[in-house]
Amino acid sequence: MMNNEKTLIEKAMDNGIFLNSYSIGDYRTRCPQCSPTRRKKHDPCLSVTVTHESILWMCHHCEWNGGVKENAHLPIRQPRVVKEEPVELAPPIPIVSNANHDLSQGSITWLHNRKISQATAETFKLFTKDHKLCFPYYLDGDIVNIKSRTKDKRFLQEKNATKCLYNIDMLKKHWDSVGTKSVIFVEGEMDVLALYEAGYKNVVSLPDGAPQTAKFHKDDKRFKAFEHSKWIFDADEVIVATDADENGKALRLELIHRFGKDICKVVNFPRIDDWQCKDANECLIHYDTQILQECIQYAEEFPVHGLHGVKEYHDSIQNIYDGNEQRALSTGFKELDKIYKIMPGTFNLITGIPNHGKSNFLDQILLNLAENEGWNFALFSPEHSTPNHIRRLLEKRCRKPFDIGLHARISQDELNEGIQFLDDHFRFIESTEDIPNIEYILKKAKLAKQRFGIKGLVIDPFNQISPDRDYAKREDEHIRDIIAKCQQFARNHQMVVWMVAHPHKLQRNDSGVIPPPDLYQVSGSAHWANMSDVALVVHRDFEDNSTQIITRKIREQGVYGHIGQVYFNFNNVKKVYEEEVESSKDGYYV
Repeated sequence: MMNNEKTLIEKAMDNGIFLNSYSIGDYRTRCPQCSPTRRKKHDPCLSVTVTHESILWMCHHCEWNGGVKENAHLPIRQPRVVKEEPVELAPPIPIVSNANHDLSQGSITWLHNRKISQATAETFKLFTKDHKLCFPYYLDGDIVNIKSRTKDKRFLQEKNATKCLYNIDMLKKHWDSVGTKSVIFVEGEMDVLALYEAGYKNVVSLPDGAPQTAKFHKDDKRFKAFEHSKWIFDADEVIVATDADENGKALRLELIHRFGKDICKVVNFPRIDDWQCKDANECLIHYDTQILQECIQYAEEFPVHGLHGVKEYHDSIQNIYDGNEQRALSTGFKELDKIYKIMPGTFNLITGIPNHGKSNFLDQILLNLAENEGWNFALFSPEHSTPNHIRRLLEKRCRKPFDIGLHARISQDELNEGIQFLDDHFRFIESTEDIPNIEYILKKAKLAKQRFGIKGLVIDPFNQISPDRDYAKREDEHIRDIIAKCQQFARNHQMVVWMVAHPHKLQRNDSGVIPPPDLYQVSGSAHWANMSDVALVVHRDFEDNSTQIITRKIREQGVYGHIGQVYFNFNNVKKVYEEEVESSKDGYYV
């Protein structure tokens, strides 16, 4: 072995990169940064690439990346992976000494009346300053914000302070010590203290309270506090104990939207006759720690599994009545909207004869949603190389061909702008090892939802999902279970899942033409027809260069579509689909 190669290996080892072999190639191993603290300690989440000149690595769990190169003594950034710029933390506020700022007797008495002990106040290092009760926010051991409360319940925060979750450091220590990842969300600092009195350390609160309405915006400044503790999205259980008022319900919906219904539980505080206990601290004041503990212990799953009464759906029905529920969105095409709209929480099947433009048309819908609605997406599309897929999206974004030809191609400035736009709205799910199963794809999509705010998942095509199944299952049962998992995922996360699946047993008619397939011709199972919420057929007529979009199934007709058909032309100069308005009107029916 050459000396410079040995030096390179030693440098990698200094960074905790240990491989069975350091021959040129790609490897997977444990991450020295996050694996020791994870439940799945032996998960090979770190990708390592060894070349003659460098050893580079990137963790797919904590996103730690870097590398070492020949004749260099300092780690270098991983050049193969494009990462978002890290969030720049505001400078920490100098730690305030309790020797200079103690709790006043008035604050101690007020806290005592709220059943918060002096010991708890000391644990959270509360203090009094300028006749205001102060709650220091700690992040990695430093005070980064101070929230103050006046006697007349006005709240003040430090100017330009770093926003983080209240009690986030104690939550992290709790997770590390007990090994389970459960978190309780409340609406204010006093509720955190109340639950601590009841024995809970895994409780946090957002610094800016609850919104008036749930808007589900990815860039909502209220939730920027998550940026400093993204590891919280590894939670296995989220207990939502927000206030029992309209703002509290809106915050509840926002949190459930971000973490997913499948791991969320909802706390119901006591209600006697017409009086409703509002929050955790009020529950502690009027009852005791035992009742507060029971509220947490008997938090209801969202939704509750099993048998349901009508009243359990009151909040959901009220949200629909008040217009707070997600509504069907435009496809970006006026005529197509008459028969098909985009409805969150649905499973959408896209089928059609191979090479008739299923993927190309679906890309057009995604780009329209990105441009018009600001939606973000995760795409599992192994049939197309990712660079070529991006190339196709760039053409639609720039409305110009990518390659040199008869018409003006995308300029360098347009290319740069297009790449930035696509990077803001698209993530690609890939697997460099085995053919991934549906669980792998949905897990990555959930991570993309939590960290990137995706609202749509594309699986294109179905036959690229691992066919491995329980030996006791028939193929149709295997397909049924995959559809059911995608459907449940869409509903739990209020996302749209599009699945592209090819038909089989296509036969020409008497004219020698293959007609548009029906849903029972989709490969493998009649469950495609039975279980899909939406089913579209993309069918191209090569003679007149028209593309027919047929809605074969709309589960909730009148809510997000009707049975019908619309015609499109593909503009080969702009690389986009354009509606044939007259033909669309003739083809629409209810």
